[in-house]
Amino acid sequence: MNFENILSSTQNGITTITINRPSKLNALNKATIFELHEAFDAANKDADTKVIIVTGSGEKAFVAGADISEFANFTVENGGKLAAKGQEVLFDFVQNLSTPVIAAVNGFALGGGLELAMAAHFRVASDNAKMGLPEVSLGVIPGYGGTQRLPQLVGKGRAMEMVMTAGMIDAATALSYGLVNHVVTQEELIPLAEKIASKIMRNSSVAIGKAIQAVNANYTDGVNGFNIEIEQFGACFGTEDFKEGTTAFLEKRKAAFPGK
Repeated sequence: MNFENILSSTQNGITTITINRPSKLNALNKATIFELHEAFDAANKDADTKVIIVTGSGEKAFVAGADISEFANFTVENGGKLAAKGQEVLFDFVQNLSTPVIAAVNGFALGGGLELAMAAHFRVASDNAKMGLPEVSLGVIPGYGGTQRLPQLVGKGRAMEMVMTAGMIDAATALSYGLVNHVVTQEELIPLAEKIASKIMRNSSVAIGKAIQAVNANYTDGVNGFNIEIEQFGACFGTEDFKEGTTAFLEKRKAAFPGK
């Protein structure tokens, strides 16, 4: 699959998706959002892909924000449609993938960039990373899930401060807030993400997909997460992975999960 704004490659069970607009600090325009959707969708459907890593090209930015030139003259109706479509096509889509998504945040993750990182299932960052939601400095608010996911990750008070001040936090602060799981040098970033991915791949991909669904249910309005956990727990008993995992345990050997 050929893309203009991103790169996608698969090796050893890991698909790495790289936003590749270095001259624009990897800003998200409409075309890039749709290409990312296609790449994530293809990776999720690929039986050989067990984990997805998303990152940005170059050393300066993961994604430095949305491409403001595309919506500077939008009407109220246009703005609402922009947010709704973006959430549907990319941000909610990524959050609900059954394949684990790790965001490897290298440099600036601002606005839509931080929103993309937060849509991933968890985040690792380079020590030069800077994160923030600067939208109110432009007279608008985060529209790709930022006002919802940031409080879930760092708490209401910290999220309110970050949104209201439009300021950036550094990687060490993001780590202390729980916004990222690990901070390493830029050279160590992708190797760390791949190391974590290798640990994930030892386990049942079917069970992991069901765990993602159960965890996400806790953050979905009108859904009882405990009920979803019960349903998905029970569903695991009908899978080949469950049979292999329990059999391997009883036989004191390493499981060879078929992913079914």
